[in-house]
Amino acid sequence: MVASLKEAADTARKAILQSNILHATASSDVLAMNQMVRWINVKEEHCAKIITTVAEYCLCQRVKKDVFASDGDYVDALKAHHAVMQAAMKVKQSMTSAASDTLDHALSDMAKMYTPA
Repeated sequence: MVASLKEAADTARKAILQSNILHATASSDVLAMNQMVRWINVKEEHCAKIITTVAEYCLCQRVKKDVFASDGDYVDALKAHHAVMQAAMKVKQSMTSAASDTLDHALSDMAKMYTPA
């Protein structure tokens, strides 16, 4: 699951890069504009996948209060998952690699719950 989320984030990053490259010629080249729009749609799709997976799988099935040693650990887990969802939403709203960097960092923090140390 973590690998799938990271792959979706990598794809969103690639979509931003490709869209920015195509933007340079999109105003004069309808094919470039079409390709740019398609890359933006890919970015939206992969960010939505991240948000849905975290909400419907991680938060609903994996983050259960009784599996944590303390309320603080439980709250930290909730915050980590929420940070991923917010970062994915920011990637949807922007076209910068900085937003992708934030998403990658949030995913790495959250992944600690799912991968052995």
